[in-house]
Amino acid sequence: MRGFRSGTRPFTCLQCRLITGRSTRSITTPLHSLRPVRLPRGIASYHSTPRLQIDTSSAPKAPVLERPSHAPKPNIDIKHIRLNPELYAQNCRDRNYQAAAAYPARINDLFAQWQAKQHEGRSLRERANLIRRLIANPSLSRDDADEVAAGFSTLTREQLLEEARKLKSSLSTIEDAESNLVSEMEALALQIPNLTDPGTPIGNEPRLLTLLNDHPEPDPSSSDKVWRSHVHIGAELGLFDFAAASTTTGWGWYYLLDEAAQLEQALISYALQSATRAGWRQVSPPSMVYSHMASACGFQPRDASGETQIYTIAQSASDTARNKPELCLAGTSEIPLAAMLADTVMDDPSTSLPRKRVAVSRCYRAEAGARGAETKGLYRVHEFTKVELFAWTNPDQDATEELFDEMVDLQTEILGSLNLHCRVLEMPTADLGASATRKVDIEAYFPSRRELGRNDGWGEVTSASICTDYQTRRLATRAKLPSGKLIYPWTVNGTALAVPRVLAAILENGWDEEDCSVVIPEVLRPWMDGRERIGPKGRRG
Repeated sequence: MRGFRSGTRPFTCLQCRLITGRSTRSITTPLHSLRPVRLPRGIASYHSTPRLQIDTSSAPKAPVLERPSHAPKPNIDIKHIRLNPELYAQNCRDRNYQAAAAYPARINDLFAQWQAKQHEGRSLRERANLIRRLIANPSLSRDDADEVAAGFSTLTREQLLEEARKLKSSLSTIEDAESNLVSEMEALALQIPNLTDPGTPIGNEPRLLTLLNDHPEPDPSSSDKVWRSHVHIGAELGLFDFAAASTTTGWGWYYLLDEAAQLEQALISYALQSATRAGWRQVSPPSMVYSHMASACGFQPRDASGETQIYTIAQSASDTARNKPELCLAGTSEIPLAAMLADTVMDDPSTSLPRKRVAVSRCYRAEAGARGAETKGLYRVHEFTKVELFAWTNPDQDATEELFDEMVDLQTEILGSLNLHCRVLEMPTADLGASATRKVDIEAYFPSRRELGRNDGWGEVTSASICTDYQTRRLATRAKLPSGKLIYPWTVNGTALAVPRVLAAILENGWDEEDCSVVIPEVLRPWMDGRERIGPKGRRG
């Protein structure tokens, strides 16, 4: 695996650590309130990043390992999966999550085994109760019909005690089997993708929603304009140092110099100002979280090509011996933001929701740098700064979509004001992340990507997702209604600004070949000392 450095090792997902050794919950009771089979617009969650590396050619089994004692206890609607196995299986196939498509049927098979064990256990408990009655009160009539039917009427006290010991041992074996069956059902349910929003395109092709700003060169053959990649521009203007970063940390890392470093701060300040003015409260979150928190939010250890996605922190032998929970570097501040309310109960949602937060954080992606020429420069890196929007909403379709639209509007406002040509896309099922029911991406035009033949020059710079209760159920985040009933809020997240990619797009689209300079977007100039252009070092004042 490329990109790993000392002190890191492959991520271990929540599904491999969340399951307790024993469960006492009755599986006949819904694990949460039943949702309708046909979900309204705005519902889904689960993994579709893009497939699990698990063999389900026969009876699929999920690993059952002890979770940290303080980890939130997930609450998945297993009953809804059991009642609608083909609905969930087809949803897995639509989202390119082929391994998990076998899980609903496997859950029903396990449930049938659990029911058989329950029936067997009830019969043994009835026999055990009869023996306890006889042992506790030997004067009871030995002609009792139940006792005769059970074959106890002729047994001595010693024989009754021996039979009681045998029944206790048999019951213990059955209860262990029941617990294991429940644990496996829960483990499989945790890995099943959420039901996708009906408005999401099925397959691999996104749907165009709208365009921002005019295309700078819709027909390359009709223009003699010279375009440069941001790597070339950065070298020309002395804005980057990739060589030093390669020596210091490795490929996929970088130094921003002079105006590039200043431009990074300008982009952060502008995005924060835009969000806070719109009512999003600012948070400064940690960059390191427990691995089980990352997985509860839907971040999986590997992508479709097998690349490790998240850096984990190596543990000392003493920490491992003490079962200290594993830590990882956050791939996005969505994770620590969602975890802020883990294992908590909010007040009446009519007054406490929605809660809107905006955070600046350093983000770490271990899979970066393994995809060839398009990764040169700032487009795909291991560490970057991102301004993230995150909100908890009422579990209501209209309220959630209203906030989601607000988030996308804020994204388009920021990118549009930076004079970037962008397209807004409704993303298809095959592209949905683990927790998303619906996802809208915004892609900016990069002249260098068109030169490389990459997606006609388009490159993702922001994303927004509705996650419904996927994250809150796995993080045990609840809200209490005035009636006392507990509900799970829905979550919405989106990128306000992914700094390196936007910085690269500004350099490429603002490049003036004749002047060998880059035009700074007007909205950023207050944080750039009023400067209008970035020119060669010799001409900088």
